[in-house]
Amino acid sequence: MLAGMSVDYVVRLEQGRSSQPSIQLLGALARALRLSDDERDHLFHLAGHQPPPAEGTARLARAGLLRMLDLVGDNPAMVLTELGEVLAQNRMSVLLGGRLTGFTGVRRHVIYRWFTEPEVGAVHRAEEREHHARSLVADLRAVAGRRAGDPEVTGLVERLLAVSAEFRELWAGHEVQVRRSDRKTFMHPRVGPVLMDCETLVTPDLRQQLLVLTPADGEARERLELLRVLGVEEFPVSDTAH
Repeated sequence: MLAGMSVDYVVRLEQGRSSQPSIQLLGALARALRLSDDERDHLFHLAGHQPPPAEGTARLARAGLLRMLDLVGDNPAMVLTELGEVLAQNRMSVLLGGRLTGFTGVRRHVIYRWFTEPEVGAVHRAEEREHHARSLVADLRAVAGRRAGDPEVTGLVERLLAVSAEFRELWAGHEVQVRRSDRKTFMHPRVGPVLMDCETLVTPDLRQQLLVLTPADGEARERLELLRVLGVEEFPVSDTAH
């Protein structure tokens, strides 16, 4: 179920009765089984494929981060790449900020959607949006310094410079900051404003990070708990609804 394939197909894979699995299918299996990087590479070799290069594996959430994602309980959390692509979310993260996985192309990157899709910034208080915009740009500047000449990074910057006057202004400021902690207010349509503290844990190579959100005060804790309950509640649909 986690890998998005049938039990019968998995059984045929195990028994060697299926056709050669695709790279995409192997990646899904590796994530579902929480394989380490070495275990994932071994799986690719067993199936007759070369493991993805480093830039490809960076888009597969690391097994250790996925295990930590399982351990944070009812606190919203997600795994991201250093360029802000969300690779995995827990249930509370989806309830608080919506589903952020599954985007394609340049829209995979949170910073691109922030500067091109106004509804993304609308999740936060208006008075906080400038701070978050500056932080996103300063963090991207830091990544661009670490990965100088990387076509993925330069391509993202060039696209943003072409489509957003706000980004161009902030980029020209040359601010550099690796985000480690922050505070955000989520303007949730069902429970109201939720003030959250954000802590970021990064992998040794800085390519991936685990972002964990915790309630900043008692009111936020109560609203988060209400959101957890509302998220599983079944609401009856009127017979006259269409």
